[in-house]
Amino acid sequence: MDAAADTLKNTALLEKHIALGAKIVPFAGYNMPVSYSGLNDEHLTVRNAVGVFDVSHMGEFILKGDKALDLIQLVTSNDASALTDGRVQYSCLPNGKGGIVDDLLVYRIDGKTYMLVVNASNIEKDWNWISKHNNFGVDMKDISDRTSLLAVQGPKATDTLQKLTDISLADIPYYHFKKGKFAGEENIVISNTGYTGAGGFEIYFDNNLASKIWDAVFAAGAEFGIKPVGLGARDTLRLEMGFCLYGNDIDDTTSPIEAGLGWITKFNKEFTDKALLSEQKEKGVSRKLVGFEMIDRGIPRHDYEIADAAGNIIGKVTSGTQSPSLQKGIGMGYVQTTFSKPETEIFIKIRDKALKAKVAKIPFYKK
Repeated sequence: MDAAADTLKNTALLEKHIALGAKIVPFAGYNMPVSYSGLNDEHLTVRNAVGVFDVSHMGEFILKGDKALDLIQLVTSNDASALTDGRVQYSCLPNGKGGIVDDLLVYRIDGKTYMLVVNASNIEKDWNWISKHNNFGVDMKDISDRTSLLAVQGPKATDTLQKLTDISLADIPYYHFKKGKFAGEENIVISNTGYTGAGGFEIYFDNNLASKIWDAVFAAGAEFGIKPVGLGARDTLRLEMGFCLYGNDIDDTTSPIEAGLGWITKFNKEFTDKALLSEQKEKGVSRKLVGFEMIDRGIPRHDYEIADAAGNIIGKVTSGTQSPSLQKGIGMGYVQTTFSKPETEIFIKIRDKALKAKVAKIPFYKK
């Protein structure tokens, strides 16, 4: 146990979290804050005002060169040629067997320079996968260990952050970014992205600026009741939006077509698994990822079985929680395709009881 704890990495802001009384847990190889004031309070702060997540554990790769786009096109499912400077794209890395190596964001800095943002638990795996396919002479740099990332999310995020920059944040569309001066520091990436559905920005900067930028953001947001938010509320917020979590809802055994990610799988280019995924799209799949809401009282959890009215097992829960915004149990899971239509009655097996639920359209939470 102690040996494992010694191998965990820390973000540049760990001391801030400890000073704020955060509950620290191991997550994706890092010591990370899971909660401060409590999950419900933090969740509702993001939905109604503004909250700050330290997500510096995420991975960042810089790909540079004449053929950078060619490499990205080969290894990702989405069509990165559609990107222009300052745009961001959600995509995934197909694994050559119909599964997913990881989901990621692709940032186009310029025509020859891209930043890939990957999940913390997959940094080494993704690096090795992309490197293996780099027959294009693309210069690759892993800047994960020197990069900090804050997600400032909620309806008051723009008002908070606008105090710290001359860049007009209202003029950065969703899934776009700008580089510039922020909190008195140059070359900061401000991205209109996030994992909460509450609006806001993600800010990338060097580790040595972490403490200064953290303090500046909290001072700017004080009038709006800004609070630090941990990974617990990050999970409930993303689940209310029906956003996939790698390792739960998608992994090396799930295809983008099964996971409802056909919209990031573009067949107008050559890429890993194109033939297999194209066949799945044409012929259909035997299971699909669906959202569901509990009708009976109960909280669904990862790996709980899903059954039909006769008690036959038809699938498994991949993510589940008690929604702080909706005050009911919600979840996602894979079910046989015949049970995937909205309003279909299903049953979640919780402690030997089959509790009634229904397939629901996502997002669960609508502003």
